[in-house]
Amino acid sequence: QVQLVESGGGLALAGGSLSLSCAASGRTFGSYAMGWFRQAPGKEREFVAAINWRGSRTYYGDFVKGRFTISRDNAKNTVYLEMSSLKPEDTAVYYCAARTSQVPSVDSYDYNYWGQGTQVTVSS
Repeated sequence: QVQLVESGGGLALAGGSLSLSCAASGRTFGSYAMGWFRQAPGKEREFVAAINWRGSRTYYGDFVKGRFTISRDNAKNTVYLEMSSLKPEDTAVYYCAARTSQVPSVDSYDYNYWGQGTQVTVSS
């Protein structure tokens, strides 16, 4: 049993910053890899970032352009996504996901548990 709860979504102005958190409980206290995905209306779900809970390796979608940073605090069992230089095209529902593997993946099908999602809206 793994539960993921996202928080931190909301409204931001273009060029601003926003930080998301994903609090995990259950088996994710182990060495599961974690990821962030997002989905906008009329768009496919796309990979944002991933991190290995047993190490410091991180991966990012090409569209991030160095603007987003994923991090984790295993003592708090929490994953973060720090977003800066936000653009209107970043508007989407952001989902936290956990994979029953130590190795991250960019494919949403490789993840086994999902949070409810948190809305991020960026306006100009």
